[in-house]
Amino acid sequence: MLASGDKVPKLRLKSDDGGELALDGPGTRVVYFYPRDDTPGCTREAQAFTASYAEFKKAGAEVVGVSRDSIAAHCKFRDKYSLGIPLLSDPDLTAHRAFGAWGTKTMYGKKVEGVIRCTFIVRDGKVVHTFPSVKVDGHAEKVLAAIHALGGGGAAGAKAAAKPAKKASAPKPAKKASAAKPAKKASAAKPAKKASAAKPTKTGSATKPKKASAKRR
Repeated sequence: MLASGDKVPKLRLKSDDGGELALDGPGTRVVYFYPRDDTPGCTREAQAFTASYAEFKKAGAEVVGVSRDSIAAHCKFRDKYSLGIPLLSDPDLTAHRAFGAWGTKTMYGKKVEGVIRCTFIVRDGKVVHTFPSVKVDGHAEKVLAAIHALGGGGAAGAKAAAKPAKKASAPKPAKKASAAKPAKKASAAKPAKKASAAKPTKTGSATKPKKASAKRR
């Protein structure tokens, strides 16, 4: 089983959202292996991680569950219990064997080969903490506490966390209102031109008295 300081194998697994995820990607990731979808212990574990998912994201860490189940089974499991964590499919056990999550274990007093329920905290492609033998109840809380003890998601993982809101820039002071320019003095109304004195009308020329013609005597 991988231990703290070990490099994570370069593996990409299909996710229930239709995409793929690299287990050795940047940032901090909680990778937990579980035996089977829709079984009592696995269901409680997935529900617990879902309930704390926002807290993991706030701490800068992603949580993913890995099992041998198909994508179709993952989707059914996710929808039935309203799970909010990515579920990855590893049908050929490549990731299980690489992490050491497959091997001999004791079940009902017998030695059997199968999935070992375990969890790894991975940061920037390296294991930084291992939970080799998981008891479901209270496990999600322990993993979250370990994330905080490790200093959150680290520099790379912090990018995955919500970015703090930018400080509101202080509003720029309003420009001083420019003093209103005094209104131009109304130019005094120019006095109306003096009415030109009416020219005296020419006096009608006096009618010259006609000389009385002398009466012929």
